Amino acid sequence: MQVPVILDSVTHLTDAHRGAVTYSASHGGIYAAYYAAAKGVGAVILNDAGIGREQAGIAGLELLDQLGVPGAAVDNWTCRIGDGKDGLARGIISTVNEAAARLGVAVGMSCKDALAKLIAAAPPPSPAPKAEQEFRFEVPEASRDGVKVVVMDSISLVKPEDAGQIIVAASHGGILGGRPETAVKVDVYAAVVNDAARGLDDAGISRLPALDARGIAGACVSAFSCRIGDGRSHWGDGYISAVNATAHRRGGRVGQNTREFAAAMVTARAKELA
Repeated sequence: MQVPVILDSVTHLTDAHRGAVTYSASHGGIYAAYYAAAKGVGAVILNDAGIGREQAGIAGLELLDQLGVPGAAVDNWTCRIGDGKDGLARGIISTVNEAAARLGVAVGMSCKDALAKLIAAAPPPSPAPKAEQEFRFEVPEASRDGVKVVVMDSISLVKPEDAGQIIVAASHGGILGGRPETAVKVDVYAAVVNDAARGLDDAGISRLPALDARGIAGACVSAFSCRIGDGRSHWGDGYISAVNATAHRRGGRVGQNTREFAAAMVTARAKELA
């Protein structure tokens, strides 16, 4: 019998996982669901990220339903977002789509039992989803003096040239599998992510101390102020709910909107470069 694929992030799925049943501990937003479907999974369980504004934390389940792919999400107050093993051990299902419900997956079921139901059903690989544009763009009006502000739908879209710059990424703010080195791939100057309503063990903001240790200013926006997985919403709608010590020294404050926080970081960076 097939065994479930347990991953700390949906972005760790590869073409080799085609047809797999997986718990991938990313948020359940549209970006994550699209990524899973593009890799051809048979079924996927994600994390509801506190559900958040406009139910963005589970919006991907509807996309999966449109493709006929069983999808569900665990409650982020029952396990740590970004930690696949913890979700398997402690996660409790909070949301299911119709395709998963038809296979017997139900709210209140353990993640482990839900995966067993899905494996027993052996759903076929997902059909290819309609191509979605992955947003990654510089904000010219916010960038100055050689300091760039770059907005993206996922922190997985960070590039080497972002080193020393300010990024706004619509990913959750949890480190992956408890590993601090996963906070960000390159040494950016400042990073804004989503607090995923914090969740169990404050996992949704666990990137902040990891960034602090590397001298990177880190901040989280409230999941209820903007749509997780949507970079444009993080830039236009986000309000800061948590900052690390490095960000505070550079002028970052809880209660700023994302644009105000980015402006403070640009000013601090420009002074350092002057």
